[in-house]
Amino acid sequence: MTIREWGAMLWIFLTAAAAPLQVARNALQRGLVGDAGPWGATLVRFLFGLPFSIAMFAIVAALTPDARPDPSLRFWLGVSAGAAAQIAATGCLLLAMHRAGFAVATVMQQSSLPLGALLGWVALGDRLHPAAWVGVAVATSGLVILSWPKRADLRGSLAGATLGLASGAAFAVALNGYRQAGLALEPAHPIYAALAGVVVAQTLQSVGLGGALAVLRPRTWGAVGASWKASLGAGLFGSAASACWFGALALAPAGLVRAVGVIETPIAAAVGRRLFRERLSARQWLGGALTSVGVVLTALA
Repeated sequence: MTIREWGAMLWIFLTAAAAPLQVARNALQRGLVGDAGPWGATLVRFLFGLPFSIAMFAIVAALTPDARPDPSLRFWLGVSAGAAAQIAATGCLLLAMHRAGFAVATVMQQSSLPLGALLGWVALGDRLHPAAWVGVAVATSGLVILSWPKRADLRGSLAGATLGLASGAAFAVALNGYRQAGLALEPAHPIYAALAGVVVAQTLQSVGLGGALAVLRPRTWGAVGASWKASLGAGLFGSAASACWFGALALAPAGLVRAVGVIETPIAAAVGRRLFRERLSARQWLGGALTSVGVVLTALA
């Protein structure tokens, strides 16, 4: 494989690295919800991740002296829309985890795969191979099976599924917003643009959500501060995951990136069973298997 071919495949390696990092961050955040609440746990992801993101960007900036960033209106619109959507997506995901379980909620947010692909195609002009659309369709069928409500707990199942789908929709907006921000800032240096976008986005998120909680729920700040050790871990994993996601999005359409990112599904299932004593039903395993097949089809297209 040539250097150019390795470069073309870099987004796959970045996405593969982002998936387990994201699962680790989600697991740490889920443990914080009880004390800090879902929005306090959401703030942790950005506030405690910001110092790590700044450090990573400083290293990359020093290694990229010829970068010529252009913080245009397109960049600011993309990163602002992505930052706001990511806050909503994270909050909905944490709420879904408590209603539907860690593993199922993690898979449900993968609705960002078909939604992200559709949004990228309709609004941004991203083009996918026909085989990739087949993969998206197969993955979507798996998500439908997973979200099908149980008769024993129809109301709770529907609430969990709705929150998971809302999280996926918001992540779809965030993915495409961040992709456009990276392309607008410095298309010649995607890793530089990705980390710069992470720093800007997390700054906006920390100030915006932190300020809102200080006014509306000031006690949340005390709970966040009291759990600073776990919060540092969530911030570190979240920052590393975001750097990988942003880098991948600067190199490939959001639909493809999110498709490969679904490899976090079996990881989340293992974590849910190990840490939170969750067991998946045969239907859920079937839905997860279909989703995984869809990922393979999309990635190989």
